[in-house]
Amino acid sequence: MLSAPAFGAADAVDRVSRTVPIGAGAIRVDATIAELTIAAADRADVQVDIERHAPTRADFARFPATIETTPDGVCVSVAQADEGRDPHLKSTIAIAAPASAVFPSVRVFEGHVRIDDVRSAADVAIRRGAIDATRLAGRIRLESELGAIDVRNAELTPDGMLRLRVFNGPVRVRFAHRPANARILAVTLNGSVSSDIPLTMKDQFGPRFGETTIGAGDPVLSMDVVKGDIALTVGR
Repeated sequence: MLSAPAFGAADAVDRVSRTVPIGAGAIRVDATIAELTIAAADRADVQVDIERHAPTRADFARFPATIETTPDGVCVSVAQADEGRDPHLKSTIAIAAPASAVFPSVRVFEGHVRIDDVRSAADVAIRRGAIDATRLAGRIRLESELGAIDVRNAELTPDGMLRLRVFNGPVRVRFAHRPANARILAVTLNGSVSSDIPLTMKDQFGPRFGETTIGAGDPVLSMDVVKGDIALTVGR
């Protein structure tokens, strides 16, 4: 499930697992250095598996693993104390959740995030690292400061949106089929825009900007890059 980080043979390892009944609740995640996988499916509970790696077992106290239930859902945290950024304190996190669960805040400082089959809502941000997403729908926000965002086989649904933002890196979106209704906006301050769906381009001076309206013009696909390329493909 996970793209495992390169841990040393002498690292101490700790594992925590918990299954929590949740229904249609909210799941929040806060991690410092992590490989995070979120997968939604037809289930009524949340399964959380955390594996921590550190130079010694005493170092686990510097980034405790917690899985807490709240009135509206579950909070998962593997954050370093005092806003630490020690690259030797790493974790892998796997979350299996109901398809109806929402993810109002998923925050990772450095690593990699993979999110699949979420059909309701998600707000995911990583400072350093990539986001890979598959078969998303609903109200989705994905943001990376330094890294790529790859979205495959997403669906634009009524009352939904897909907002993607990268400060330094590419955005790549692949639709299995051309959407019947959409408002598509793509802007990069320093990069190129390519699209299988024809866009009206404004790229003679300054930022490169492309837009189009399909059908009713809703929902919105917004792709915003400061430095990097944008690619939108269909059926490839």
